[in-house]
Amino acid sequence: MILEHRTYTFKPGTVDKWMKKYEAEGLPIQKRHLNRFVGLYVSEIGTLHTTVLMWAYDSLADREARRQAMYADPEWQSFIACVWALDAIQRQEVMIMNPASYSPAI
Repeated sequence: MILEHRTYTFKPGTVDKWMKKYEAEGLPIQKRHLNRFVGLYVSEIGTLHTTVLMWAYDSLADREARRQAMYADPEWQSFIACVWALDAIQRQEVMIMNPASYSPAI
């Protein structure tokens, strides 16, 4: 199993609008394709205007196949075009994490 850890930094004042749109439109599409949603977390102390989104996959190949299918989905293409039009995201970081041998299974 691997964990995809995605950090997004937003322009001040745009996180709530993005989160509402993501919950209503983006997350349902991603759940259909990506399968194991671990969570979405929002910063409250420290670096503000930041979210962390996590997904679990069986392997890098599993992640690649699932994401390719999602990218080909017209609903996803429409959603992501609207997200970029919001001009809210300033920075995006993606890490692929391997669990330590004693980490609980997701």
